[in-house]
Amino acid sequence: MKSLAILMSFFSISAFAQTVLVDGKYNIDPAHTRVGFEVGHFVFSKVQGRFNEVSGTFDVSRDLKKCNLNVTIPVSSIDTAVAQRDTHLKSADFFDAAKFPQMIFKSKKCSGTLEDLKIVGDLTIKGVTREVSMDAEYQGSAKDPWGNQRAAFTADFEVKRSDFKFKFNEMMELGPQVGDKIEVELISEMTLDQGKPKK
Repeated sequence: MKSLAILMSFFSISAFAQTVLVDGKYNIDPAHTRVGFEVGHFVFSKVQGRFNEVSGTFDVSRDLKKCNLNVTIPVSSIDTAVAQRDTHLKSADFFDAAKFPQMIFKSKKCSGTLEDLKIVGDLTIKGVTREVSMDAEYQGSAKDPWGNQRAAFTADFEVKRSDFKFKFNEMMELGPQVGDKIEVELISEMTLDQGKPKK
């Protein structure tokens, strides 16, 4: 998944002249951000999906003590390309979107370097908060044709369904129908907060 993240970030940024990363608060650009996931299915296979909506901010600084990432994802935006499955995932068996409409991540500590960044923070799903650790990378920065300062980051981490009170756990002969471990990947473009972004 990491190679895909790097490739997508290259195409999104490389069309513009590279610039030095500017410290400051960046707003996640929902139109150029992807939150994808992969989970085991029937033990021997995988199901992939994504969340089509995401918002948040990233305070970026070479002084990592000043770095701070906040991400909000509406659960109802889940998309696995199968409508019936998406409806089930929004139900109380899984995300219970009616009762818990958002997933939220708030960072607590950043370490390493921006090019090889470890972000530790609290992830809240279904009212349950667990600490997770992201491996993140800075991919590049540029000014777009409208004068917005942009930066691209990727991140990936793993969570367990069982940590967040997901009820669905049907078994088959080989094991669980749906795996417990979920691999998550974030590919994001962000714009430096300079008031309302230009278009």
